[in-house]
Amino acid sequence: MTGDERLHRVTHRARRRFGQNFLHDASIVARIVDAVDPRPGQTIVEIGPGQAALTGALIERAGHVNAIEIDRDLAAMLRKRFNPGQLTLTEGDVLELDWNQLATAPMRIVGNLPYNISTPLLFGLWPIADRVIDQHFMLQKEVVDRMVAPPGGKVYGRLSVMLQFRYRLSKLFDVPPEAFKPAPKVTSSVVRMQPRPPAELPDVDAAGFARVVAAAFGQRRKTLRNALGELLGASEIAAAGVDSQARAETLGVLDFVALARILVRK
Repeated sequence: MTGDERLHRVTHRARRRFGQNFLHDASIVARIVDAVDPRPGQTIVEIGPGQAALTGALIERAGHVNAIEIDRDLAAMLRKRFNPGQLTLTEGDVLELDWNQLATAPMRIVGNLPYNISTPLLFGLWPIADRVIDQHFMLQKEVVDRMVAPPGGKVYGRLSVMLQFRYRLSKLFDVPPEAFKPAPKVTSSVVRMQPRPPAELPDVDAAGFARVVAAAFGQRRKTLRNALGELLGASEIAAAGVDSQARAETLGVLDFVALARILVRK
């Protein structure tokens, strides 16, 4: 660690508006990097490098990292610490990023994501999944539990269905609050997301599928007959092989696929 970097870690205060909690536990960094297993020649994209706890370790293994950082002060620190051969830095808000310009090669995306942007970012990455090899994210444990939840539970919802449709999901391990500075009030978890290959994806209109899922969980306490009333009638729900008196949280991904196919045929 250089003198400049040590000074920056002392003087840079985490900014609440950016949801900053900086990872500082070396053992957790090592576990994440081992899980990612970056290799030279791979296109590694890190979201929110912050104080570079993961960035440096990723560069050691891959040789080069592309990073996206919204904090100007941290971006300046990163440019001082790493040369252009090691780090290509995009300064800005990841939620406003044009991934179509960045995704020129199959990517491996990594990030310790701020809790306040995690769900919109996960949905924002959905359309470019065909250009992604895998994603490794550290998120609030509650969010990861929702992502991997099976049907039937209270945490199973729109996020679960949409992500399980497009990705193979694996919760890897939990990370305690004390691994960060400042320490958040909640436990975090690391998740692996591997886009499903085309042969594994159900043949269904993506927009129709998303519309059905959003409507079903928009009023999750209601039966499907009522929640989907503006999209499908009871007989059409039954034609999909689904009980119109059931609630959304009891349906698997393929049930929503069947409902979407009926909607699209309409």
